[in-house]
Amino acid sequence: MSDEEVVVKTPAEKARDIITQFKEMQHYAKTNIEKLTAYWLQLDDELKMKGVAKKVEGLLTQQNTLHDALEETIVDCEAECVKLESKG
Repeated sequence: MSDEEVVVKTPAEKARDIITQFKEMQHYAKTNIEKLTAYWLQLDDELKMKGVAKKVEGLLTQQNTLHDALEETIVDCEAECVKLESKG
């Protein structure tokens, strides 16, 4: 038998934990956007590596899409949490 107490989370608490993880992912997506932008500028302007810069531009677009999708998911999940919390 363990002396540790088992913590049982409510569905709303579990959902809030997931939202926290989504927000962390969104933060990293934003950081990636900033880095990719810097790389793209350097490749395109300074190094004149237009082909590689075009590929980085594609990555930048995908990262922006991920960032925006995470934002929408966070908003939706937070709304569902409010519903869960009001029920219980």
